[in-house]
Parts: sequence; structure tokens; C-alpha cells
Amino acid sequence: MLAGKIMLENGAETYRVEDTMIRIAASYGMPNAHSFVTPTGIIFSLGGMDTQASLMRISERSTDLRKVVLANDISRRIGRGEMSAGEAYERLSEVDGSSAGYPFWIRLLVAAVASGCFLLMFEGSRPDFVPAMVCGGAGYAALNRIPRYIPIKLFSEFSAALAVGVLACLLVRSGLGHSLDKIVIGSIMPLVPGLLITNAVRDLMAGHFVSGLSKGAEAFLTAFAIGSGIAIVLSFFGGEGIA
Repeated sequence: MLAGKIMLENGAETYRVEDTMIRIAASYGMPNAHSFVTPTGIIFSLGGMDTQASLMRISERSTDLRKVVLANDISRRIGRGEMSAGEAYERLSEVDGSSAGYPFWIRLLVAAVASGCFLLMFEGSRPDFVPAMVCGGAGYAALNRIPRYIPIKLFSEFSAALAVGVLACLLVRSGLGHSLDKIVIGSIMPLVPGLLITNAVRDLMAGHFVSGLSKGAEAFLTAFAIGSGIAIVLSFFGGEGIA
């Protein structure tokens, strides 16, 4: 269950979480185990009429594929008989308690550079590269800092889009930016729930309809929050600079 928790909290697909848990149990001599995973909880049973099912609540989810890879590696080592249950649990506990793979300033810098690159990919002009970096970095910073004060995911995404839109409009009005639409599009790309959409489609293809539909609904609400933030800003500023 700890392996499943690590994977589910950090962006793994539902079918992969269930498969990993069942494989670990089978490697330790319990081939009849059953698991049922949703985005907000894990139910696991070792099988048999006299065994009880365990429930683990998943309240926070993010994207850290490094932890998913580490949990998968531990699972494979268990399958090869290289780790005892105690060693595996200790190693998984270390992975669960470890911090993010990169410090915040590196992730902020990457989000800013990615925003500028997305602007160029969408045929924006090179002079708008730096404004897009500034807006994308501000949006990513808001997305990560606002939950400390208001722990509502949709509100942080809405606020991040709002920050991107306001800053982009101010830069265009001041003459530092030129094409508002390209700057906004490039800047909000780091906020788009791409992994969530991919996992939703993958879970639906694998027959996990509860997880697939719930992840799809979450992705839709995230996109709605981002679009609403930008729409409010454009309506306030009158959409100046949109080609």
C-alpha cells in the first residue's frame, strides 16, 4: 500500500498502481491479493474470506515521476527476490519522505524558459521571448505558493492564470511586449494539466472508468479555471494586443 500511495500521489496511472501492488504481494507469497484504486483512495486485500481489506486515503496529488520510477525499481527488485519485506518497506519510506527532486528555483527557471519556448513554437516573435518567460515564471510561482495560504487546487490554478494575464497585459501596455495572445498562450502552457489528461485517457483505455472519468473531470475543471482567469483579465483590459 505504501508503494501504491507513492505512485498515486506522484502521477502514476491507476492500472500501474494496482499492478505494482499485486506484483509485490505475489512476490511475498500472496498471489490472491486484490486492489482497487481511485484518485482519492486505495483499497487493498490479501485475498481469502478471513482477511480484512485496508483503506488508505489519498488527499494530495502532484507530479514527481522520479518517485514513481524509484517505486517501480523497488517493485522490480522485490520481484527478482533481491529485497526482504522489511528492506523494501524501509526503502519505500525513504522515497515517500524525500523532498522534490529539484529545488523550487530550478523548477521556476525551467517553467519560465519553457514558456518562452512555447511562445516561439506558436509562432510568436523573438522580442516576446523574455516577456513570456517573466509571465510564465510568475504564473508557476503563484501556482506553487498560493496553496500555502488557500489549500484549494482550483483557486491556485485560477490565481496563477490571473497573474499571467495581468502581467502579460501590463507588459504589452508598457511596450515591453507586442503580441498579447502569443505571450499568454506560451505562459499558461506550464499550467496545463497534460499528465492528468494523458492518465485519464490511459485509464479509460485500460477499463478503469471511475479513475478515468474522475481524472478527466479534474483536468476539465483545471482547464476551466485557467481559461476563466485569462478571460476575466482580457475582459477587464479589453483584449488589447490580441492579433
